[in-house]
Amino acid sequence: MMVHEQTDDAAGPAWITRLASPVKTAASGPLAGLRFAAKDNIDVAGVPTTAACPAFSRTPVAHATVVQRLLDAGALLLGKTNLDQFACGLNGTRSPYGAVPNSFDARYVSGGSSSGSAVVVAKGEADFSLGTDTAGSGRVPAGLNNIVGIKPSRGLVSARGVVPAAQSVDCVSIFARTVDVAARVLEAAMGFDAGDPYSRGLALATQPLPANFRFGVPSVLRFFGDVQAQRAFAQAIEQMRALGGTPVEIDYAPLAEAASLLYESALVAERYAAVREFFDAHETEVIEPVRGILAQGRDYSAADFVDARVKLQALAQRAAALWDGIDVLLVPTAPTHYTIEAMRADPVALNRNLGEYTNFVNLLDYAAISVPASIREDGLPFGITIIGPCGSDFQLAELGQRFHHSTGLPLGATGEPMPAPQPLPIIAPAPTVRVAMVGAHLSGMPLNGQLIERGARLLRATHTAPQYRLYALPGTVPPKPGLLRVPSGEGAAIAVEIWEMPLVHYGSFVALIPAPLGIGSLTLADGSSVQGFLCEALAVQGAEDITHHGGWRAYIASRATQTA
Repeated sequence: MMVHEQTDDAAGPAWITRLASPVKTAASGPLAGLRFAAKDNIDVAGVPTTAACPAFSRTPVAHATVVQRLLDAGALLLGKTNLDQFACGLNGTRSPYGAVPNSFDARYVSGGSSSGSAVVVAKGEADFSLGTDTAGSGRVPAGLNNIVGIKPSRGLVSARGVVPAAQSVDCVSIFARTVDVAARVLEAAMGFDAGDPYSRGLALATQPLPANFRFGVPSVLRFFGDVQAQRAFAQAIEQMRALGGTPVEIDYAPLAEAASLLYESALVAERYAAVREFFDAHETEVIEPVRGILAQGRDYSAADFVDARVKLQALAQRAAALWDGIDVLLVPTAPTHYTIEAMRADPVALNRNLGEYTNFVNLLDYAAISVPASIREDGLPFGITIIGPCGSDFQLAELGQRFHHSTGLPLGATGEPMPAPQPLPIIAPAPTVRVAMVGAHLSGMPLNGQLIERGARLLRATHTAPQYRLYALPGTVPPKPGLLRVPSGEGAAIAVEIWEMPLVHYGSFVALIPAPLGIGSLTLADGSSVQGFLCEALAVQGAEDITHHGGWRAYIASRATQTA
């Protein structure tokens, strides 16, 4: 039994239909304590699956494979969510149960077709949710609601028990407010299922992207007159640079051509075939423009379908060459926002615009993750999508988490602050080395850029054990200190910063260190040891002893005060 939930700020029916009794099958597991909802084209045993079409409603006797796996992992199922009918749309207005409004501004679309699944997460009513993604339905609603959306590699998560939209490219998608939760859900959900004809075992990338990676950016970008979205994407490119990325302009033409095939070729026949028996008997029960889109599928022959598949394969080969010059592809998740009123006035063209950067991903067998990037001047969210080859799912999640946390955005529409990043499954951390910085490499100091450009990150500020003295080395440019270890009882604790650097870049960093400085082992206040800067004893003879300042930063500040 389900209970319909109406909320004061909802435009029309609610985005979630709650179960009278939430479903829980395991008391423990990797997802224990997490609440989720499932899009209403995904089966839950004993609960009607409508796909947002009342005449289609059927009550399954078994859970969809993905639902069962999540329940077995300890998650609690709260209910089913509204969607664009038969998962046909990217805007969230194509449902007889009403439009699902954007979680930030109810005048605007929430994105679709997984509209309810995105909003229930954005509002904090569920910890994660399941959607589906055939042409962007697991990404566009994420980008428009300031949450994370994972579109897995095709076949990684079983689609058995899911009402198909275009079965050869359908994917069950995952929404969450943070990347680590979404990645944990993906790990629990994935696995081969012989009952799904498109399920497959995949070799997944287990190493993060290199510290210095290349990200493709389309040479021609369309925002349909939305200047705020254009500025937000330019800002996202700079944020990606700060993470060690180098933008590479790519030819978007083969990707755009592939995207157009989904609805503008015989490939649309697959959408008709997915519900052919029901549609032929109940065509008038299907709302427009969904009815018109499905009906197109009758107009093509088998030969037309074969021709379209051959053309898609040729485009896939052209697109494959792009990956020789890039590690990932970066695009806006959605190029603009539309009001519900505007979408209803022009439902086909505006819906197509929302999919400007999504349709090709499924057709070309890529993985993708949408993560929040910024909140625009008008208060609406903007998201970016990071795309990689099949099997790069967790690799994309690792980069997506770093990007998301670099924004400092609140979580969804809850206003809650961003938590600390968490380790991700599958991905093996790259080897690193921890180094204590004493002087000119401290954050904000002249040589700190040498750390940043090598992908190093600040872990914490602390002090050495009281076994060191600090000297201002004469004639160094920029000014540098010398740290000298001395006998017990003759030293003091000196302020340092502990940085973590990818081991692959450590050698090039050490090569930059000029004599009389070098790298040795430093003892910290807690008794642990790290690599750090030390100085030759002869070099400090006659140098100013600045130990009493307690650190280089305090010494520099004292000099600035004296100069003033």
